[in-house]
Formats: sequence, C-alpha cells, structure tokens
Amino acid sequence: MSTTRRRRPALILLVIAAASGCLALAWWQWTRFESTSGDFQNLGYALQWPLFAGFCVYAYYKFVRYEDAPPVPHHQDTPTEIPAGLLPERPHVAPLEADVTLREYNAYLAELAKADSDVQRPTGTDT
Repeated sequence: MSTTRRRRPALILLVIAAASGCLALAWWQWTRFESTSGDFQNLGYALQWPLFAGFCVYAYYKFVRYEDAPPVPHHQDTPTEIPAGLLPERPHVAPLEADVTLREYNAYLAELAKADSDVQRPTGTDT
C-alpha cells in the first residue's frame, strides 16, 4: 500500500475542513451583505468563497486521479521538440564586413584615438 493511500483519510478530512471553512466564510459574507453595513464587496466575497470550496474538492479529485494513473513521464535524455512555426523567426543581421557605414565609423574612431594619443603623450617630466 502506498504512503499516499495510507494518508488518504487525513487528506479527506483536510478537504472537508477546507471546504467547510470556505462555505462558512461564504455564509458569513452573505450575512454581512444582508446587514445594514453590507455592500457589494461582501456579495462578491459571498459568491467567491464557494468557488474556493469547489476548488478544494476539485484539487483532491485530480490528486486521486493522478495517484491512480500518473501522467506519462518524459524521458530526460531526449530533447523536447518545439513545433515549427510556434516561435517568431529570428531577425537576420547583416555581416559586419558588409556594412560600409560601420567600417567608416570605425575608421573615424581609430583616427580620433590616434590623434588623442598623440596629443596626450607626455613631453617630459614636469615635477
């Protein structure tokens, strides 16, 4: 017997307690809505809490189903395939050598760097 099957009565009690708590909170919000100080926010909560209770029951149902028939495991050594056309195409970048403007700009920067290094050379020691 698996450990989850041995824990099933405790899980059932947990689901019953969680769903009962959610339904009790829904009833409380409904009575707050009907009171003189209630507003539509209380009505929204009164309608929301039963959904939470339903989710508790649904989550337990899915847990039991996965326990009885677990999903098929994926092999770790095989790569996952992405279907063709799912992702957008990557933009194509022109090679750097083909860009004339970039070559001219780099030559200009090289000239500036050479001129800057010629100007900043120390002529001697000035201490």
